[in-house]
Amino acid sequence: MTPDWLAQVHFDEQGLIPAIAQDAHTGAILMVAWMNSEALAETVATNRAVYWSRSRQRLWRKGEESGHTQNLKEIRLDCDGDVILLRVEQLGGIACHTGRESCFYQRLESDEQGQPYWKSVDPVLKDPSSIYK
Repeated sequence: MTPDWLAQVHFDEQGLIPAIAQDAHTGAILMVAWMNSEALAETVATNRAVYWSRSRQRLWRKGEESGHTQNLKEIRLDCDGDVILLRVEQLGGIACHTGRESCFYQRLESDEQGQPYWKSVDPVLKDPSSIYK
């Protein structure tokens, strides 16, 4: 039987819901990932972020390889019940597989001719090759 709180979550046709990870201290948006009901239930049970990896088709326990885990401080559901917000403590200060604090490190800028382009504006804190094997 599905717990009442989980039954109120509206997963999409693939059984997924987008999950936004936000630094509980600074408010910075760290990443967006996907959760299925199993990932969400495990996150709540363990107070550590667990996602659904669409590329690997399996649960992804954030930091299982890198050590950069996310400790859950608060969880919220949006007004439509179809987006999760995780307020987390990001251990190691790195959420992105590129070795940056946040996955949102590219900002849209304009060149001299007014043409838009993406510019990387946040530093790599740790070489990804030293994080992932």
